[in-house]
Amino acid sequence: MEEDKDLSRAWDTCREVPVIEDEHTPWKLIKLLKVIVLLLVALLVFGLALCSKTSFLLLITLANEGTQVLSSEQKPVALLCIGCSLIASSVLILLKSLWKVCYNSSKLPGKKTIAMVLFFEFLVSAGAAILTIVAMPHLDIVTNVTILNGVAVLSTLLQVTAQCKAKEKNQYLLPSISAFLLILLGYILFIVLYIMKDPTDLKMLTWVGLAVGASFLVSFNWWENYFKVISKDSSSVFLKDICKDTTRCQNVLQILSSLLRIVVTACVLGAYVPLAKMDWDIVTSIPSRETQIIVIIIGVQLVSSALCHRLAVAGCKMHALRRCFILPLYLASLAVMALLVVPVIVYYQQYRVDQNGTDFTSYCHVVVNGTSRNLNGSVFPQLVLDVTQTLCFLDMSKITDIGLLTGSAVAWWLGLVLATVHLWNLNVTRIQRTQDMFVRRLYEGAFIEQSLLLNTRYDIQSKHKKKNFKSLDPVMLYLCATMWHETYDEMMNIIISIFRMDRYRPRTNPKFDDFSFEAHIYFDDAFEGSQVRRLNKYAKDLVVILKEVYSIFTNVDEKFFVKRHYFPDQKLITTPYGGRLVITMPQGNHIYVHFKDKDLIRHRKRWSQVMYLYYLLGWKLMSKFHGRWQKGCDEKELRAEVQKEKHNTYILALDGDTDFQPAAVVLLMDRLKVYPRVGAACGRIHPTGSGPAVWFQKFEYCISHWLQKTAEHVIGCVLCSPGCFSLFRAEALMDDNVMKRYSTKAMEASHYIQYDQGEDRWLCTLLLKQGWRVEYNAASDAYTNAPEDFKEFYNQRRRWGPSTMANVVDLLGSTTTICKKNPSISKPFMFYQLFAMVSAVLGPATICLLTAGSLAFIFDMHSAAALVIAVIPPVIYLGLCFKLKADTQINVAAGLSIAYAFLMLVVTMTIIGSMIKDQTILTPSSIFVIAMACIYIITAILHPQEFHLVFYGFLYILCIPSAYLLLTIYTMVNMNNVSWGTRETKPAGEAAAPKAPTPQVTTQKGKSAAQRLSTWWKCCKKPSQRSEDPQLTVSQEIMVPDPEQAEPLPQNTIVEDRLPEEEQSLATPAFDCPSQSWITELQELSTEMQLLEETLDEEEQGFWIGLQEKYLKPLPDDKERQKKIANDLRELRNKINFAFFMMNAMWLVATFTLQIFNGVFAIKLPKVTLDLVDTGEDAQIDPIAFMFILGFASSVIIQFFAMIYQRFNTLIHFVSFLDSEPKELKPKKIKYKKGKKVFTTTTNTNLHESIESSTVKNVTGAQGFSADSSSTIGSDSAIDSGSAISSGSAISSGSAISSGSEYDSGSEYDSTDFEEMDFNSRFYSYTLDEGTGV
Repeated sequence: MEEDKDLSRAWDTCREVPVIEDEHTPWKLIKLLKVIVLLLVALLVFGLALCSKTSFLLLITLANEGTQVLSSEQKPVALLCIGCSLIASSVLILLKSLWKVCYNSSKLPGKKTIAMVLFFEFLVSAGAAILTIVAMPHLDIVTNVTILNGVAVLSTLLQVTAQCKAKEKNQYLLPSISAFLLILLGYILFIVLYIMKDPTDLKMLTWVGLAVGASFLVSFNWWENYFKVISKDSSSVFLKDICKDTTRCQNVLQILSSLLRIVVTACVLGAYVPLAKMDWDIVTSIPSRETQIIVIIIGVQLVSSALCHRLAVAGCKMHALRRCFILPLYLASLAVMALLVVPVIVYYQQYRVDQNGTDFTSYCHVVVNGTSRNLNGSVFPQLVLDVTQTLCFLDMSKITDIGLLTGSAVAWWLGLVLATVHLWNLNVTRIQRTQDMFVRRLYEGAFIEQSLLLNTRYDIQSKHKKKNFKSLDPVMLYLCATMWHETYDEMMNIIISIFRMDRYRPRTNPKFDDFSFEAHIYFDDAFEGSQVRRLNKYAKDLVVILKEVYSIFTNVDEKFFVKRHYFPDQKLITTPYGGRLVITMPQGNHIYVHFKDKDLIRHRKRWSQVMYLYYLLGWKLMSKFHGRWQKGCDEKELRAEVQKEKHNTYILALDGDTDFQPAAVVLLMDRLKVYPRVGAACGRIHPTGSGPAVWFQKFEYCISHWLQKTAEHVIGCVLCSPGCFSLFRAEALMDDNVMKRYSTKAMEASHYIQYDQGEDRWLCTLLLKQGWRVEYNAASDAYTNAPEDFKEFYNQRRRWGPSTMANVVDLLGSTTTICKKNPSISKPFMFYQLFAMVSAVLGPATICLLTAGSLAFIFDMHSAAALVIAVIPPVIYLGLCFKLKADTQINVAAGLSIAYAFLMLVVTMTIIGSMIKDQTILTPSSIFVIAMACIYIITAILHPQEFHLVFYGFLYILCIPSAYLLLTIYTMVNMNNVSWGTRETKPAGEAAAPKAPTPQVTTQKGKSAAQRLSTWWKCCKKPSQRSEDPQLTVSQEIMVPDPEQAEPLPQNTIVEDRLPEEEQSLATPAFDCPSQSWITELQELSTEMQLLEETLDEEEQGFWIGLQEKYLKPLPDDKERQKKIANDLRELRNKINFAFFMMNAMWLVATFTLQIFNGVFAIKLPKVTLDLVDTGEDAQIDPIAFMFILGFASSVIIQFFAMIYQRFNTLIHFVSFLDSEPKELKPKKIKYKKGKKVFTTTTNTNLHESIESSTVKNVTGAQGFSADSSSTIGSDSAIDSGSAISSGSAISSGSAISSGSEYDSGSEYDSTDFEEMDFNSRFYSYTLDEGTGV
């Protein structure tokens, strides 16, 4: 028999293995893109810093009184541009802070904080203005390049102070001291150089003194960075309060400090110009040539400074701190020096060669300061000569002058390098928040590289501790999937995805501790049968899939005839809600499958979510802290631990068919880890499937994610995080009015629409109202099956449409409250949502106008007549929807969709024909269409991985009337249908012919005491009554009935087959007598994977009973209440439909009226050719249509620019992920030697030796011995049949294990000598090398 089985395997070795690797994401291309992006960012940061500093120094050179590009009377223009460079960043931060204060809640700082901040800001702004406007224009170019490095002097002193106060020994004390001494040395050499040249020149000494003093004042700019570190080890309450206040009230303080900087800079500039005997009037009369020079230089300076700051921050977020931040900024000063000094040397040497050895002094006198300079030629030579003029006071023939100048420059540069050397060991997390990396939001345009390097947050670093801005705590992740009637392939997708997670972050021997996870699957309505409860076919399929996927992942890297993996024992548990299957995956993580019995617990998706929210967050998270609290632990400490636990616990909501990669989950977690106010984040959802309906949805999802969700993410908050793939923070879910209200039972008609038709959107609405941010991460991809059938697609959107409308209206109605409570939502954003809502409501009328326009063009009829014809089909369909059944409505819509598709094809050709006929594309309608097409094409190009989806846009255009006219009508008319609409199957009772209701009584008596002890619940059932009459039960699909049919009843929160008499029995639900039937069935179904029955913990059992009683008790089948709710739903439907279609009718009537009086009200715009030549004709547009087009175009443009911004951030996230995520460790390949197969037989002996925590070496013939956990079995040991090797035992090579020995999972073995390991029941048979064992 065994030989036959082995023979069957010999010829039947081919397998059908699903795809488990990531085939969607082009990781090789992305890795190449990462290299290119990092190189490009590094070059851009270096180049922009070079441009910023060079242009700023050129402005200072132009302001020098001896330069000639600008005449002496034109110097105020250069000084004005220097002032603009100083305040540009202050203006930007002022605008940003004003926006945040106006539309978000901001706290007011204390008076002491305001006074201290403004004091330091006054010193810094005064110092910067005096240094750059007053002093530097009188210094040489080399000093000007390097003296800005001296602004680190106070930073080095504060570093030394902070490190001396620190209790632990640190490794950067010596570099900080050295940096301070080097910067002081640079100042000394600088002073000596200028004093030696002319000690009697008091004016020059004044400029030198101002330069030194002002640079010391500027060095106060980063006081906050070190005060926060010093305050940690200080006993001063004042310092700690100041630091807390500056962080808490940052927006208000930024406004005050920005205003102060602008005022102080303006005062210094305004006072210095008259004191220097210059006149401001010249500013208005600058010649065009000088104006052009000035505008180009200041433009380059302002733009390059802002871009350099942005890209430098991006380099840090990309986890490329050294390559894209530190190194480019270090080299920038050297490059500026070379760029400015090298041309001076080249020009001087060229002149020297031409004049046969003229010295530098003569060169300055004759060429640089001579009157023969031609100022009308090329600008570059004149700028080089102006730069040279600043060096003419030196005697280049003296080694002393050159040495002092070079020494000061080198000392300052080395001082800056040593002051920031600690940055090389920064530990920056992915997409680190800017405020966590930098102390100030400002950058200093005058000294961009110094401000960026010194603004980076400072912390004490010991020899054993690297700086980490804000260490991220390990995260507990719960994967929670809800299932119902998913197909075999759909369930296979999600199970494979969960096993991928197990391989990505193994529980056994983990290499990383960033997060751990559990997977929970909640299977709705998993049981069938009245007398004996058995799992239905969907639940059985899931068990089979688990076994199959387990086998795939344990053999994925192996070859045939190599190794057959052992399936460890799994658990089956009977629970108060049904049953539970616990699967231990190959890497030690667990899957908990919760089979729900709708007779014991409330079913449907929302109640499954309530079930896992209270189980995972209420029971598993909170119960352990409650136990400690009862034991008398400190309550304050417990509260802090609970808050931390809630903050670092995430729930990944999944559908039963979601396919995702581990990287997608990690990318979502990044958003929640870095941003503490993010309560939920969703990824890019890709619909899968085939057929026209899926093709339409693919492009629709593209538009939704590319533009709409992106715009919501950038300018406000995402309103809906889809339940198929969204990550939620436990702290947000457990907040007030979120989880508790989410558990609310629908009591009114509007509740059925808002609560149950789109539960994910409602949950996000609750989060937004509580002030939590909901985000969209385009880097995280997930795949889910989309409806392939026209009917299923319409039913799905029939459920989504009213729910979306109800939640958006709810948010709009609470605009004032939400804007105050949620810092991410502003009134402009809510206005944007209002316009989107109005556009959606007027969608049917807009489609009618579109078709009317095409009819008018094709048949050359009046626009008003065409509009009347275009309205007729939708009106007829609207009337039919109120009379026909839902299936018939969908069939009619399908037929009309085909007709409208042909019409849309004609419309498309009409637009093109109109352009050809008019010989222009510069009409308003043509410009609008072409602009929209360009925006969509550019958007697709920026999503190269999804560019091919743009071709589905042609189908999307043809289906616009079906999606936005017919579907809208169907959705609105069937609003009172609150069934799920997808994956629904008729219950068994409906398949049979209607029968009279017959009572079914099941009574069980006389259970033995042993039976009562073996079951945790009373195995008895009170008399019950079940009805098989479809007229008395609620159908799974509630349709709008004919007048003579019974009124449809609300379905989604009411159990179908329970009568009011059963309500009492629900208080003590009971299993059917053969309570182990489903367990026995599963055990028989799974032969290779052993399913062992276990019992539920008593405390957890009590939790489930309490949860059922309070929130999840099945609802009684109250016919009267169902009829009332059905009537209420119909009345609500009628009210909303009246308002909805009246708005569309009024829109059409207004347009119709304007078209009749076209000549009176029309807006006339001239038609022009492509050469902008007037054709003499006018394009007429009615005002309403013009305003609507203008509004729609504005919203699309907002979405487009938001998309560009978001793509940049997505690229940063992708690159940082690739650069920081640990590489997945591939298992080592096992080399197998040739050998022969050994067949052994089981022999029984009386030898039973227990070896616990011991070492077994050179044991021969040990039959029947037991090696328990932690035992080590050495080489040359022979372990014969009947021996048991428990988990944790180590088995070295050279040991022989005979067939029949039990080998538990967890034992370590040296597999280098295996040839074949076949699976035989629960035991192994081995093929070993001759003379070699395990």
